[in-house]
Amino acid sequence: MLEKNSFVFLDGAMGTMLQKTNLDISQRPEVFNITSPDEIIKIHKDYIDSGAEIIYTNTFGANRFKLAGTGYSTEEIVKAAVDNALTAAKDRDVKVALDIGPLGEMMEPSGPLKFETAYETFKEIIIAGASQGADLIIFETMTDLYELKAAILAASENSDLPILTTMTFEANGRTFTGVPPVCFAKLADRLGVTALGVNCSLGPVELYPIVEELSKHTNLPLIVKANAGLPDPVTGKYDLTSEVFADAMSKLSNLGVKYFGGCCGTDPVYISEMKNAISDLVYTPNTNPELPFFSSSTRGVFVDDIRIVGERINPTGKADIQNALKTKDLSYILREAALQAESGASVLDVNAGFPDVDEAEMLPMAIKEIQSITDCPIQIDSSNSTAMEKALRVYNGCPIINSVNGTEKSMNEILPLAAKYGASLVVLTLDDEGIPKTAEKRVEIAEKIIKRAADLGIGTERLFVDALTLTASAEQEAVTETLKAMRLLKDKYGVKLTLGVSNISFGLPNRDLLNSTFMTLALANGLDLPIIDPLKPEMMNAINAFRVLSGHDKGSTDFIEIYADCKNLKPEVLNTSEDIFSAISKGLKSETEVLTHELLKTNSEMDIIEKYLIPALDLVGEDYEKGVIYLPQLIRSASASQVAFDILKKQMQTSDKNPISKGKILVATVKGDIHDIGKNIVKVILENYGYELIDLGRDVDPESIVEGVLSSDIELVGLSALMTTSLEAMRTTIEKIKNASPKTKVMVGGAVLTEDYSEKIGADFYAADARAGVEIARKVFK
Repeated sequence: MLEKNSFVFLDGAMGTMLQKTNLDISQRPEVFNITSPDEIIKIHKDYIDSGAEIIYTNTFGANRFKLAGTGYSTEEIVKAAVDNALTAAKDRDVKVALDIGPLGEMMEPSGPLKFETAYETFKEIIIAGASQGADLIIFETMTDLYELKAAILAASENSDLPILTTMTFEANGRTFTGVPPVCFAKLADRLGVTALGVNCSLGPVELYPIVEELSKHTNLPLIVKANAGLPDPVTGKYDLTSEVFADAMSKLSNLGVKYFGGCCGTDPVYISEMKNAISDLVYTPNTNPELPFFSSSTRGVFVDDIRIVGERINPTGKADIQNALKTKDLSYILREAALQAESGASVLDVNAGFPDVDEAEMLPMAIKEIQSITDCPIQIDSSNSTAMEKALRVYNGCPIINSVNGTEKSMNEILPLAAKYGASLVVLTLDDEGIPKTAEKRVEIAEKIIKRAADLGIGTERLFVDALTLTASAEQEAVTETLKAMRLLKDKYGVKLTLGVSNISFGLPNRDLLNSTFMTLALANGLDLPIIDPLKPEMMNAINAFRVLSGHDKGSTDFIEIYADCKNLKPEVLNTSEDIFSAISKGLKSETEVLTHELLKTNSEMDIIEKYLIPALDLVGEDYEKGVIYLPQLIRSASASQVAFDILKKQMQTSDKNPISKGKILVATVKGDIHDIGKNIVKVILENYGYELIDLGRDVDPESIVEGVLSSDIELVGLSALMTTSLEAMRTTIEKIKNASPKTKVMVGGAVLTEDYSEKIGADFYAADARAGVEIARKVFK
């Protein structure tokens, strides 16, 4: 079924069907696999009868976090769920997909869930489902690319089942954590999934541009499981009829969509109507060219222009970086990362190899830390294959490996890592005999590596060949051989070229002049990825000028913008005199700490809060609202400001001043709803604005919330709900709060709420996001 050249039809929403039963849907729906198996089997059969060819097991939230307190283990629930689906599918030409949703915890660096813990949690689900006879695995409704990577690795390393995956996108074209379609498509494709696509959040009409964007970046079959439009908060009903839904879904068939199904609000009637509307159409796969690409989770970079590799994070000859690696204090390295990204680097080369440093520990640590403060993609630089794999494993996106060479040892160790983790590769044109004297020999070595890479499914679009720069002071004639090799490689294979430019000038005076001149020659011979110091104005000026003269900078637009005031490109240098606004905006905790102590010498604690911290957070919040930054950056900035608040609180306590608190706010997810990521984000942001937060958790009954309000004399309550089924509980909770404490204000938020509906249920404020929560708190605590 997965291989046939026709459409495949998936089932619809499990939750929508459960709401139509007499079951107590306030408890975890996965428990019904054991307590009410007949109901689950009937739902599966209804979908099969409607034409579904793949049914999803009732295991969306069957993980150790969400099952806590139910009395059942992951293995028990998953095996029962697979059994139920297999029972329904017996003697029918139907496949059973082990359905796995997000774990419900924020991933590092935005939250507490470590990559390794996420992997182990997914592994538990996969082993249980695969051993029980599931036919394939589907990861759905994912919003965090890092979590999805952990999930896919857990599946591919612990089963042989086909893997399908869908993420859920918002109307702005990104997921909740800021992942664009291209970063999702490229990583999932390279990690070996069978198909990828979208589900939930939006209806088929709203999803069309997102699916269209996905279709440009992968040739894998696409999946669409759309909502039945958008829900009415009052009735919980979705606004598309089955006929309108089916017609809208059929219009997606020209985008390479092979798998069609339904998400929230759909039922067997929707699936039947959809199948009737699509069955007579023809599935046509996408045929996009493969293009050179690397990415972080939120920033994708195509090598369709000159892209700069920042070289500064390398301990060779750099005492500050050596010390950072030895002491495991990476604040200096983070500052270097931020500087290079701001100065124009498209990718950061990161090297942690130094004597007396455990590179296998420090390289992945450095990768995680750098990812926490910048969305600039990373080139992982190591000759230690163990360290390389550990770093690749925790990298969030499609990285570059630096490097592989023509020795058997290197090819045998590095090429499989690139294939497994979806990485691009720097290809060094050297082998056991060292760096060849001639350009032709270097091309031969590159050709050998290209062929070996192709055997593992790594195309030339993922290879950046380095013809190697030798020192002009020692081997002057080798300069022309390097340039000749570059031209031969570009003409014969059309590959992208990279080069460590500064090697040319070792041992000579005025190195910047030599480096910039040689780089210009290399650019003229096809260099695409110069590895340079982007803080050097001479290098950046040469690149900017070359882009004009070579036609890369159309209309000289970029050049005019940079040099309109006749100023050379001079990157802003971050140092201890930099104001705290910039440190917070970059999420640099160590710099924020230093600057806070400096400010305390001349400012009171409250002055620092009012004049520096709050305005800094406001600026970050404005960028978030404009879509300049995304949720991970917002949380990183909040975490940096928390460092300052902690210092100020401690200072006030030791000086017998009142601790900083702009007011107490109680937050909770209402009864019947176990989602709390949104609530947790609001909590983090509000705490960093100086408010004291009391968090009652998720699935909290009205009485407990009222008790919390009265016992702590709460002036503002924040209630969250993501499920339409919990809206009545929210209304009841607000009513009880108002009866018990009329002065207490209530703000509400969640995907199923609107401002109009918030007013109808008695809320004082509607918070569309965490930033709105801050403005509400300011109104309440004037």
